[in-house]
Amino acid sequence: MAYITRYQPFGDFTGLQNLNRLMQEFSRGTDELLTSGTFVPPVDIYEDENSITLKVEVPGMNEKDLDIKLENSTLTVSGERKFEQEQKEENFHRIERRYGSFSRSFTLPNTVDAENVQASYENGVLNIKLAKRAEAKPKQIKVSVGSGKTIEAGKKQAA
Repeated sequence: MAYITRYQPFGDFTGLQNLNRLMQEFSRGTDELLTSGTFVPPVDIYEDENSITLKVEVPGMNEKDLDIKLENSTLTVSGERKFEQEQKEENFHRIERRYGSFSRSFTLPNTVDAENVQASYENGVLNIKLAKRAEAKPKQIKVSVGSGKTIEAGKKQAA
């Protein structure tokens, strides 16, 4: 005997609502975990022809709490953001900022000049600029065309 069941297109979302409710109940008892432990700051990495730049987002930290090491083609950025003890923890209604220590490691290409690294910290963003070696920078190569005219590689010859 065949049964007819009604199609409920949003039926799967009720499971997600239950999961969300469960996570909220779980997080109520874990405020102490949010104020201590580890966190992972977000990082943007940008490369141009002269350097590789990392931007590490670590608001609320002092530059003395940050540590940058470059060893064997590995850049390691670590630090610790401490919870301010000015207010009592039990008086907080919500704690969403992460506190504790962090460590991020990045394997660098062999094109990086380990002797030419600069770091600056402004407005909660740590900027690390890794210069490339001179031999790793792109070079412009001139191409000669049959009649002896030369053009630069990558440019079209005017007709």
